[in-house]
Amino acid sequence: MEQELNELYSPVILDHNQHPRHYQKRPEAGLILDAYNSLCGDKFKLYLDVQEGRVVEASFSGYGCAVSKAATSVLMEKIQGKTLGEVQVMVRDYFKVTKTDQESTTDEEMQAFAVAKKFPGRLKCAVLSWEAVEEYLEEKV
Repeated sequence: MEQELNELYSPVILDHNQHPRHYQKRPEAGLILDAYNSLCGDKFKLYLDVQEGRVVEASFSGYGCAVSKAATSVLMEKIQGKTLGEVQVMVRDYFKVTKTDQESTTDEEMQAFAVAKKFPGRLKCAVLSWEAVEEYLEEKV
């Protein structure tokens, strides 16, 4: 069990938790999404500016466990400059790694969250912000 916990708190997750990318409140953003886990209290606001179908700026603020904060940081970093279609494909790929038996991807940061499947209580943490973006995309794309 200790080895599995060490896998869960991989260097990628620890780094993004301690040094989150694009961690900034931007109440003036064109789109603000809420990501909230009522089971554990993790709560983030995702600030997106989308122009002509492309994410021109993305940031987040809020609080949560190391896994949810790191997953949100990875998400914000990866969607910078991407079209909504590219983001949608990325979200699907992330869910394949985190929610299905497909455990492999060439993306090291996404791969770090595959181990969350072994911890049902942590899986929601790993997908919280990604699901908020997915919900938005289902309406827009």
